Amino acid sequence: MICADINPVCYRHCGFLEVIKTPLKMNNLHFAYYLLELAGTFAFAISGATAARQRGLDLFGICAIAFTVACGGGIIRDLCIGAIPPAGLTNWYYLVAAIVASALTVGLFPLVQRLNHPVIFFDAIGLSLFAVTGAQKALSYGYNAEVAILLGITTAVGGGVLRDVLLNRVPIILRKEIYASAAMIGSVMVVLGNYLNLSSDWVAVFSLTTCFALRILALRYQWNLPSTFSKKQSS
Repeated sequence: MICADINPVCYRHCGFLEVIKTPLKMNNLHFAYYLLELAGTFAFAISGATAARQRGLDLFGICAIAFTVACGGGIIRDLCIGAIPPAGLTNWYYLVAAIVASALTVGLFPLVQRLNHPVIFFDAIGLSLFAVTGAQKALSYGYNAEVAILLGITTAVGGGVLRDVLLNRVPIILRKEIYASAAMIGSVMVVLGNYLNLSSDWVAVFSLTTCFALRILALRYQWNLPSTFSKKQSS
């Protein structure tokens, strides 16, 4: 029996409709989404390549870390929402963006080093962009607000966690810095904008700007999440 209306229930019971349903969902993701996704990929790839270059990895290691950071969070998100195979593995644009970012980082490394904490700077850009696109994609696939927020955070912090683990560093998300909470605020703004039927383009701009500004200001003024232990207790 062929279902006349393609919906999640029909999708679960009629596996052959997967090829039909996926393009319909992807049509909801407009061109601006892909631009934000590629921009986030490029920014995270630079942060990964810079961190790998600082650790003294060879060219292959730099490219591998850059691609892992750039696409790791998005791959986890796509697996969670059933977008299989993940876009990070099937769309060659992401691989090219990571390789180009790696090449620019290696070739212009002295210039990149002139920036104040380049890894943190480009990581903040990728964090804000992926928090927005992660939540947007989850919503476009019909998931509720809670899932969209969680996957927005996962998309934003996943690549950075993989980078730090592979480079034998304590992941930023495990420190007391404002990191995942900034991504959460950006994702919440996307969900609220979708609920209020606001312009998705303007919502994306305000969300990523807020997330980026919060992350940078937190670093600048050393804003941290409250700790449950005081210095006296820890000593």
